[in-house]
Amino acid sequence: MAVRHQLIERSPEELWTVLADGSRYQDWVVGTVGSRPVAGNWPEVGSVIEYTVRLGPWELCGHTVVRRSDPPQQLELEVDSGRLGTARVAIEVRRWGPDSLVIVDEHPLRGPGGRLHNAGLDILLQLRHRSMLSRLADVAEEVPRGVRTGA
Repeated sequence: MAVRHQLIERSPEELWTVLADGSRYQDWVVGTVGSRPVAGNWPEVGSVIEYTVRLGPWELCGHTVVRRSDPPQQLELEVDSGRLGTARVAIEVRRWGPDSLVIVDEHPLRGPGGRLHNAGLDILLQLRHRSMLSRLADVAEEVPRGVRTGA
């Protein structure tokens, strides 16, 4: 089970403005170099964004579907990376004083990741989540407290 948490120095409402902006997905999701909304109103249930991941000379396109959205506390996504399979990524945001405690829980669902899921894969996911949560904090904390951006 790949679960990681980080304290982010913004309120859940302020943090949600970043999560609710599908065009900023590439700013905090590790490896993603581009994202664009393709269906629905992100992050409503059923909405979809496409993304591009670059691994050295290779590019991979995928899409992410919102499966559950409860602003500003929960966002559950199904990430479809094509041949690599799909994964459930749950992001929970808890109020922690004036800040947010963000918990990310990821589990492979289908494809090679789902079939080969083991402790070694969880270690790799933990490393990815550490970087992702750090990037999310950087993006959220660049906006002054109390300022909400339009998504």
